[in-house]
Order: sequence, then C-alpha cells, then structure tokens
Amino acid sequence: MERQRVQELEAQCIEEQPPACTAGCPIHLDVRGMMDHLRKGDFASGFGIVARFLPFPSIVSRICDHPCELVCKRAEAGEPLRINDAERACVDHGFKASALPRPQRAQRKRRIAIVGAGLSGLTAAVDLGMKGYETVVFEAKPEVLGRIRDWKRPPLPASLIETDLEVLKTVGIVVRANTSVGDDEVTIASLVDDFDAIYLGLGSRPVLDHSIDLQLDESGRAVIDPLTFATSHPKVFAGGCHRYGPAVYSPIMSLHDGRYAAMSIDRMFQGASLSANRETQGPYQTRLFTKTSVYTALPAIVPAEMAQGYSAAEAVEEASRCFPCHCLECVKVCEYLAHYGSYPKRYIREIYNNDCIVMGAHKTNRMANTCSLCGLCEAVCPEHLPMAGFCQEARQSMVQKGKMQSSFHDFPLRDMAFSNSDAFAMARHQPGSTASAFLFFPGCQLAASSPDHVAAAYQYLGERLSGGVGLMLGCCGAPAHWGGREDLFQSALGTISAQWNDMGRPAIITACSSCYRVFKDNLPDLPVSSIWSVLDEIGLPPVTLGRNLQPLAIHDPCTTRQEEAVQKSVRNLLNHLGVSPIELNEPGLTTCCGFGGLMSFANPDVADKTVDRRAKDSDADYVTYCAMCRDNFARRGKPAMHILDLVFGKTENPAAREDPGFSRRQENRARLKNMLLREVWHEPMIDEQDLPELNVSPKVHALAEKRLILLSEVRDVIAHAETTSEKIRDSKSGHFIAAFRPHAVTYWVEYSLEGEGFAVHNVYSHRMKVGTDQPS
Repeated sequence: MERQRVQELEAQCIEEQPPACTAGCPIHLDVRGMMDHLRKGDFASGFGIVARFLPFPSIVSRICDHPCELVCKRAEAGEPLRINDAERACVDHGFKASALPRPQRAQRKRRIAIVGAGLSGLTAAVDLGMKGYETVVFEAKPEVLGRIRDWKRPPLPASLIETDLEVLKTVGIVVRANTSVGDDEVTIASLVDDFDAIYLGLGSRPVLDHSIDLQLDESGRAVIDPLTFATSHPKVFAGGCHRYGPAVYSPIMSLHDGRYAAMSIDRMFQGASLSANRETQGPYQTRLFTKTSVYTALPAIVPAEMAQGYSAAEAVEEASRCFPCHCLECVKVCEYLAHYGSYPKRYIREIYNNDCIVMGAHKTNRMANTCSLCGLCEAVCPEHLPMAGFCQEARQSMVQKGKMQSSFHDFPLRDMAFSNSDAFAMARHQPGSTASAFLFFPGCQLAASSPDHVAAAYQYLGERLSGGVGLMLGCCGAPAHWGGREDLFQSALGTISAQWNDMGRPAIITACSSCYRVFKDNLPDLPVSSIWSVLDEIGLPPVTLGRNLQPLAIHDPCTTRQEEAVQKSVRNLLNHLGVSPIELNEPGLTTCCGFGGLMSFANPDVADKTVDRRAKDSDADYVTYCAMCRDNFARRGKPAMHILDLVFGKTENPAAREDPGFSRRQENRARLKNMLLREVWHEPMIDEQDLPELNVSPKVHALAEKRLILLSEVRDVIAHAETTSEKIRDSKSGHFIAAFRPHAVTYWVEYSLEGEGFAVHNVYSHRMKVGTDQPS
C-alpha cells in the first residue's frame, strides 16, 4: 500500500475538520467542546476551554464581536447559537484561577519589546511570556488596555479587568507605563539594538518614529505581511488596529494579530519558516459537513437579564441547542464503521499501520475484513471517500504478503471451489442447438437457494428468446475478489471468459447482482444484461398469485445501487405482478444485507447487526432480487421473498421460506446440475454416493451452521472414523468422538449408531494451519 495514497485518503475524511464556528473564529476557539461541557452543566470545564484560547477570558467574553455566530450551522435550523453569551457564562459560573494557563518554567534568552499595551500587544506579550521569553511592554499612557477601560458597550468593571491582568504578573511581563516610544529616551532604533524582536501594537496611529528604515503606507502606518505580521525590518512585527486603520476595531481580530505575530516571532527564533503551514490561520471556511435538515428548528435562548448575562440554567438550555457539528455520515449508515467506534480517517491509518508491520501480530486484519465492500459509505460521504476500495486493497496486500489468516475466508473460498468444480459447474448450448445467441448465468447463490427457480427461468428464457439460450453454471469468483485472493479471482474469470469464447461469445444474462457487477467491472468485453431487464422486455409468464402479497417493501442489492435501469425493470415487473413496492430508502442509498465482502465470515456479530438494521426499516415483508439478501433476511427471522418466488414459486407464503443453510446450499447446487443433465440434456448424471442417514437435531444443525461445518464434512468424519477405527468412546454417554482433517480445518464429531445411520450430538472444529498461520 502506497503511503501517498493513504495520506490522500486520510485527507478525504473531513470528520476532524473543525466546525464552522471554530473555523470562523479568528483564534479557533473550541466552541463544540465548550458547548458540550455547558450542556452537561460543567461550567468549570467550559471555562478551562475558554481560558486555554483567550488570554483575557473575563474581558474578551464580554466584548468579543463574535464572527463565529455569523457562520453557526444552527442558523440552518432555527437561530444561531449565542456563542459569546455562552463564553461569558463559562467565566461567570465556572471561573477558577487554577484553570488559567501557566508559563513554561525554563526561561529563554531572547528578549522581546512590545510597543503598545492594547489587546493586540498584551496578547503577544502573554503568548511569548508563556513560552519563556523575557517580554517588556512599553505603554505611553499610565495604564494598560486604555481602550478597554473606556469601553461603553457596556462598561467593564475595573475589578474584572484587574482580574484578567493578573496573568501579566504570573507570566513575569514587565510593563513600562508612561513611556512613549519615539521620544529621545526610547526609540524604535534603540529597541532594535536592545531586544531580539519588536512588536508594534500602536493602534491606528501612524509611525512617527523614523529612527529605523521602515516601509510605510500612504497613511504612515507600517506595511505588514497579513500572514506573518512581519514588516520590512527583519526584527520588527506589527498588527492590531495598526493594520486596519481607525475606522475598524475588532477586539477578536486584535487578539488574533497579537497571537499570530507572537507565533512568527517564536518561529524566527527557532529558525523555522514564518509562512509554512499557516493555511488555516485566522477565519476560514471549514470542509466539515453537518446534515442540519434532521434537526428541529429552535430559537435562541435570550438572557432574561441582558446586563447580567446567562443564568446557569439559561446557559445549559442554550448549549443544548448545539447539534454538535460532526459529519459521520458514513458511520451513521454503516454498522461496520460504527462497530469500531471511530471514523474512516483513523481506520485507514490503523489498517495501513497494520499492513506495514514486519514482525508481530496483525491485529487489524479483522477490521479490514469486516467491511462488506458495499460502497454505501462512499455514496453518502460528502467527499466520496472510497473506504470499501481501501479495505479491499488492504486485503489484497495482506494476502500477497502472506500475512492474512486463512480462517477469515477459508470457508467461502472452499464453497466457491465447490461451485466451480464438476459437482456444479457446467456449460451447455440449448438442447438441439450448436450455437447460442444468449448465455444464462444464474450464479451460484440462486442455484443454492432456489434451484427450481433456476430451472424454470432457464426454460422460460429458452422459450422466449430466439437464436439459442445456453446455460453456464458456476461462480463468478466474487468471494475470491472480496477476500483479496486475486489469483483465484482471475482464474475464475479466465475460465468464464474461455467458456464464453468457446460458446461463440453470446450475450450473457445474469440472475445475480454480484455476478452482474463482477462481469461489468472486470470483463468489459462480455455483453451482460440482468435477467430483470430481459424479463421486463419480453414479459413474464402467466402468473397466478396464491394470496394478496401487498404490502411488500423492496430491498435493492447493494451491488446494483447505481444500476437505475435494473432497479426500474424490477419495479416494472412487480407492478405487472400487482405489487406496489414500498421504497426503503432514497434512490442510490440501499444498504447491505451483511453478506457482501464476506462480512458474515470475518465478523458474524457485525453482519447480524447489519441485516437486523435493514430488517427494521419496515414492518412489511421484503421482496428482493438477490438470493443471498433473501436468505440472510430469512436467517434472521425477517419474512422475505425473491422476486422469482412470485414468478415461478409454488408455495402459498413464499416470504416464510426458510434459509436453506450452508449444507443444503451445496446439495441444492449438485442436485440442480444432476436434474438438468437428466431432464434437459438427457446426459449421465454425476455419481451420487449412497450416503448414510444422519439424524441431526435442530440444535446441532444450528451449531454446525454457526461453526461453518457442512453435513458433508460431518459424514466425512464419521466415514473416516468407521473405516479406520480412529475414534474414541465416551464411557459415560456411550458416544463416539472422532476427528478428521481433510484440508486446513480439523473437524470433530460426537456421534452414535442409530439403526442404519448415525445420530450426531455435537460438532466443532479448529481453523488453523499449524505452524504457518494464526488462529482465528
């Protein structure tokens, strides 16, 4: 996995982008964090945040011009938050001197002169003093913060100002009042000689001291770099009202200028670039997306006593209006992303770090394998981050490095091998034909779930389409693709492509949405259509429904999420059948059933949550056109039917059809092939062994399903034990216990003789390759 690509993907995730209020604040106050504390009534922690960002919290919380409120997302659902009033509430109800920042103990040798003791100059002084620099403030008036002391909107109590100014003593800042820089005693030139850096916070006054060569604008103020606050002199920086002129005064922008000028001075001392990595300095537009349409519009809470500010109760009520702003659109719709408690940027980093491990356990393999690869996250993401593609890439990388536990995908890969073996796979022209204009590829899962529907659909296509309709049974290779086994996947595609060429390159008709997707994405030369589009065009056979099927909710398979034509054809067919389907989601936003990406094998609990979540979207029975979706719903107790149940089904209540389970799925495939060979092509069948009867209770059968143990494998264990006598007898129960390892899995069966067959009492297995693999 390439590091640059990983970094690009991480950058696409916007969850760590700041909320609009924080991005719009010149000093990026953590408004979301502050509101979160206020919502809980924790004013002390709220004050801790305010004090971390504001050097003079009591003053600024009362006079801030709060540009953050202009961009507050709450305005899209009601009125913007009264953020400045909330700041003041933190100070009024949560002030603690112990929460104020403390300076570094180590003193640095550099000395800085601050000219002007306004809000800009004192902010620069405090920030630099906190870093351990010796800082001296020169002020022409008798007191600092002259403009603030004269504040009339409303007037600020002197005691409040003095409380905030205690920080100057704490930091050790020297204030030289009644000292006008420019007099004979103190000039800018003398400061340049005596100090390592100078910050000019002169207010809107022009520079009257010309003792150094300083570039000035037409009004006589220093020309200032708006990013670094540097002037034409390498030691001199400037900001505050000196940058804007007398017509504009913004307390928060004055604080902004002093803070970032201090950053430039510190960088200069460190020998670092003054301009690097400052793209998000000051107010900017965030990339964070917040879906505000889901929130109820609420008015702002106005303080009952404006002069007194919020009461504690009012502040909590107002803070409760904060959403708070997050994206997490993907996490909201995906059980996999929610399961690990974070969001894609962090997952990408964890998975990448896991991929880079040379020695030790690869603990994040399960995380990468749990993704269903359905792509819903990408569909809802404002930045369209392809998390599914990344997870699949990670799987491929781990397989190539030999660091992927085989236990995750061993079972579905062996099931795929069965589907592509002589037990199921075949390719034939239509009986009586030597060429095929069409080739029906039903897929392995429909054949496993409803073999009779495959036979009926093939017969009907043969009757309605001219030019010959061939049949190809097998697996498209999707399980290998999902499992990162590109070697097996390409082998399966190569076999399909070769057989397609041998049959004259006919148009392929698929009945499986995964096969349809695999062919479209990986075999562009194959002309592929969905059977639903074909049936929509040629019409359905006469259908008599056994009962009133309405209402039915339609579930679109995730692999056809963007296939609008296929979805439309399915709905046309349902309408023809007299069904007006209930839509479960907005177009293009269907969810996964929990089978895709082999999720159910890597993390069954998350797969169950995924299908259960989808099942709760409607109380109606479901209809779908994916066999695995239908069977997964049935497995979890959700009444669901396949659309072919309505077309070719013979049961009174097709939604009550049970999940066939893994064992019967393989048996159904083999039985379908033998039936077609016997009844359609009149060819010899695959030899069917005379198998012993197994008596398996529902409890043991469910256990076998959960542990991915097929009844054919149970028979193999018993046959091996009875043939070799490699078994032990439990003296208490009289049962036999036997084991057999036909491949990378060892199976254990507890059984007893029962007539001419066997009763199975327990089954279990361990899935590891001793010495070369890790346990699952």
